[in-house]
Amino acid sequence: MLEYSEIVERKYIIFNNEPYEVLSSHVFRKQMRKPVNATKLRNMITGKITEQSFHQAEKVEEADITTKEAKFLYKNKGEFWFADPKDPAKRYKIDEILIGTQAKFLKPNSIAEVLVFKSDDDDEDSDGMMIGTKLPIKVELKVVDAPPAMKGDTATGGSKQITLETGAIINAPLFVNESDTVVVNTETGEYVERAKK
Repeated sequence: MLEYSEIVERKYIIFNNEPYEVLSSHVFRKQMRKPVNATKLRNMITGKITEQSFHQAEKVEEADITTKEAKFLYKNKGEFWFADPKDPAKRYKIDEILIGTQAKFLKPNSIAEVLVFKSDDDDEDSDGMMIGTKLPIKVELKVVDAPPAMKGDTATGGSKQITLETGAIINAPLFVNESDTVVVNTETGEYVERAKK
């Protein structure tokens, strides 16, 4: 069980009998009252985001979430298909809403970690429910479209929008060109650096 102040970012909890990821938390006091932890939670089954305050006397159960490696195969109509890297015949799908913003950085044949939730009601033989993915914090992706920098643009250290091989559009420095490979932070969706050749 987690105390109210332990319900912090990146923790998985059981709330209303469903698994939630804690997106943000802020413990504060309102005047002379007892402290409160104001959190933003994402339902890991529906993807819906909700705000919830936990009081000092409240405790929540930490969700039993495990990870397993999976190979991303392809996307089709909002469904992302994965396979067991050791047994390609074992395939399963995860809806785009459960993957969240990281979906735009998944490229075919890349390895990701799939989050698996087992509730107390599941029997021991159950594999659990696939409820999302966890990508490495940094991934390398090829630039497929980058407008050329105009003469004089570089003096201000500006940026431009580039398109990556997965279809994601991000801001990058002006010196990034088409066919470069760049490193992207999958948590923030931001350009990190040009990949070393």
